[in-house]
Parts: sequence; structure tokens; C-alpha cells
Amino acid sequence: MSQSALVLAKRYMQRRRFDKAITVLESRYDIYAMEFEYNLTLGTAYLYAGDFGAASTWFQKARNIKLSDNNLRLGQAALFLRRGDTNRAIQYYMEILDNDPSHKIAERALEFIKKQGDYETICKWIDTGKIEQFYPPLGFNPFAVVAVAIPVIASVLGCVLALSLLNRPASPKLDPYAGSRQNLSSLMLTVDEKANVQKENLSSVSFRYILSAAQINQSYETACKSFQEYDDNSAQIEINRILLSNAALSVKNKAQELMSYLNKAPGFDSIKRNCSYVEVSQDPSLYLDCYVAWSGRISNVRDEGTTFDLLIGYENMETVEGVVTVRFPVAQRIEYDKPVKILGKITSGKEGGVLLLEGRSIYQGVSDTLSVGKM
Repeated sequence: MSQSALVLAKRYMQRRRFDKAITVLESRYDIYAMEFEYNLTLGTAYLYAGDFGAASTWFQKARNIKLSDNNLRLGQAALFLRRGDTNRAIQYYMEILDNDPSHKIAERALEFIKKQGDYETICKWIDTGKIEQFYPPLGFNPFAVVAVAIPVIASVLGCVLALSLLNRPASPKLDPYAGSRQNLSSLMLTVDEKANVQKENLSSVSFRYILSAAQINQSYETACKSFQEYDDNSAQIEINRILLSNAALSVKNKAQELMSYLNKAPGFDSIKRNCSYVEVSQDPSLYLDCYVAWSGRISNVRDEGTTFDLLIGYENMETVEGVVTVRFPVAQRIEYDKPVKILGKITSGKEGGVLLLEGRSIYQGVSDTLSVGKM
């Protein structure tokens, strides 16, 4: 494939910007879907991003094109190791060593499994992120040098800055449009927009939420602030509130643009606000496009395994908090007699009284009880 998209994606991955890498790669899907390196790189990006269902799908696509690649085997072995399926992981690591007897990652992984490969230790390594040392390598991270240099520079300048900080006036109120994640200055509401945030004529249109001018301004500022704090669900909720309200068209347009910046591929461990089923079921429209991770058991499997119902809160087969319909683009490998945890996006409110979830990833522990650690 043309190197530009792949090289750019790999640079993002070296800098640990997996969301950016995924966006770049997925935008080239129609052109490069049958290329091995494309599928392997996208699977690796999803693996590091924490979306293990998507990682498994893309690794399998890569495997259908080419079997004998050590980085592909590393990625698939890591998925089995995370699930506690050490036998399958060992099989992949042995294949790597057959191909490259001095492969350091495979050697360390086998040593780990041999000495510490019990389920409890694996869960601890997942929780701390140490498991990533067995993932396909990403190469040198240029930001690592900066991370080391900054404390050194800061210590040199510390004495000088201390005096100036002591005499510094009180900090102004946090600007919700400023932040390291994305420059939102172009989305700042103008003075005129802030003074006219409500739609003038309400007679011809009905709205789900009728908000005051102060409420609309506050909701928009909260959305921007939540975005800068990587709390995408909270930002999405406020965006939905604005889009479903009597806010002026100019405010809705900017809210819609802000929505395009939100993370499109969160993982189990990167959702800052995991809305509960009870919370969502009370007003589903407010939570559209939010990502949630809900646990329970599966029933009513249909459409060749791509669609099923999740009985939320039914892990111990005692109480069902609610039922949500989950749809995946392809059939998933699931042990239906065990509890599961589903990561998905709320797509269209309720259908027949049941919430709809666009499935992104599935987690099942090796025991009959879900691990309480991060996935």
C-alpha cells in the first residue's frame, strides 16, 4: 500500500496516540483492506487501545492473508494470555521461537507463564499494564525523551519560577476551550452567540428539552471541559442535551463539530464515565452515542450469532436489572454459559422497550466469575 497512511499511523502509535492511528487506518479501509500490513497494524492499534474484540477481528483478517509473521503471532498470543488461555498462548509463542529461536519477547512471555502464569497474577498484570510488554513492539517513543527531559529542565528553572509564582495573581477560571487534547478556540461561542443561544421561534417545532439561556451556555461549556478532561461520555451527554433542545442553530452546529472530535474507539479501561443501565434507561435519548461497559449473561442469540440479548446484572443468575439488544458486525466467540462484559455504543434509544447497543468488544474471564480488574 502507499506508505503515507501506514507510516503516519505507525508514528501515531509510537507516540501512543492509538485513536489517531485507528482513524487514519480506517479511513483507508476500502482501498487497503486486503493488505497484510494494514490489517496487522490496525489490529495492533486496537490491542493497545484496549478494544480486544476489534483487535481479534483485524488480527484474524491479517492471518487470512499471511500466517507466518511473528508480530501477528505476538498479538494473537497476547489476546489469549489476557483471557487466561495460557495453552493457546504458549502454542503461539512456541511457533515464534521455531521461526526465531532468539526472540526475546516470546522467551520472556514463556518464562512469565511458567513461573507466574496463574489467573490471579495475569489479572494483576492486566490491571497494571505490565501485560503490554508482551504485545507487538511499537518502536522508539520520541515523547519518552521529552518525558525525561522535562523534569530535569523543571528542576533547573524551579528556583527562578518559584519566586514569580509566589507573586502571581490568582488564576482565572478554567477556560473550557483550552487544553492539551485539542484546540477548541474555533468552537468558542461568540459574544453574540452567548447572548442569543436560544431559538427565537418555538411555535413550529417541539423539543425534548426546553432550556434557559444560562442552561444552554453551561451545557456547552461543560461539554468542552469534559472533552478536554478525556471524559467523552459526559461531553456526549451535554452535546445530546443541546442537540435535542431549543438551542440556537449556531450553537447546535458547534456542538455537532465538537462531537466529531470525540474518541471513536474507547476500551474497557478508557471509559472515564461508565453510565449505568438504570441511569440510561430513564432517558435513553440523552445517552445516544455514549459507550458503556455492562456485565451480565447472554440469551436469545440470533442472526447467525451477530445479535443477542444481554441480561444486565444477571452474572450470578439472581437479579436482572434490564435487557439490552447487542449487535456485532460479525459473530463473536462466546461461551454462552458464562458471564460476559460487553463494551458497546448506545445507538438508537429503545426499540420495543429494549435498549440497542452496537457491540465493540467482549470480555470473558477464564473462571465462571468475571475478573474485577481492568480489562
